Amino acid sequence: MRYFEDIEIGEKQSFGSYEVTRDEVMRFAENYDPQPFHLDDEAAARTHFGRLSASGWHTCAMTMRMMVENMKVHQQASLGSPGIDELRWKKPVFPGDTLRVETEVLEKRASKSRPEMGFFKSRIVTYNQDDEPVLEMTSNGIMQVREPRRAEG
Repeated sequence: MRYFEDIEIGEKQSFGSYEVTRDEVMRFAENYDPQPFHLDDEAAARTHFGRLSASGWHTCAMTMRMMVENMKVHQQASLGSPGIDELRWKKPVFPGDTLRVETEVLEKRASKSRPEMGFFKSRIVTYNQDDEPVLEMTSNGIMQVREPRRAEG
């Protein structure tokens, strides 16, 4: 199991391979972001996208899926996330694209009030098959501490 103590500032990882399908782009859009350029080829062709594109929120969801799969592989003692500080959709994602993720740990700190957990901040970048960044975010994570300090009484 990988704990808070195992995280190193500056640590980088590269992982994932997610093939974006037309059916999934349309299904996600129908459920969560039903804008014409995510649902209709003709409408999308008349936009700056030029063709059907995935919702930015779908790109976030695909990125999250790859991150969770990576956490499972490395048996990370994740306790969730209090959120993100910044999110940018850099380029559109299209059906047929293949995505991957790179992360870099920017900082970490032990919790002052909860000795069983620590916090860390990472830069997350999702790339397409041409190594072009399509999503960039600064994410905050919470990790379990291997051996919490004992409260003095």
